[in-house]
Amino acid sequence: MGILLSETAASNSMSGVVLVVYLVFIVGFIYFLMIRPQKKEQKKMNAMLSQLAIGDSILTTSGFYGMVIDINDDQGTVIVEFGNNKNCRIPMNKTAIVQVEKPDAE
Repeated sequence: MGILLSETAASNSMSGVVLVVYLVFIVGFIYFLMIRPQKKEQKKMNAMLSQLAIGDSILTTSGFYGMVIDINDDQGTVIVEFGNNKNCRIPMNKTAIVQVEKPDAE
């Protein structure tokens, strides 16, 4: 009878170890497929926005192209001029910028 009990206890401890290994594997899988790429993309976006300068052409999240006229780092906003109309200047958050193109130095 003692042999059967020890085999059952060993079986339960092995299943606990297997469960822990599965949990570690799942957490690692989620980290490498979801969290790590998102952090990498966020660092890339922050680097792009930190190099933003007056005169850069930008693309907004809504699909509008414009040119940066003024940058207010305290509030995290920029003033963007859209199109050829010099009166169309709109303040917007830096987070609404998707792409930045530097002007060509000629």
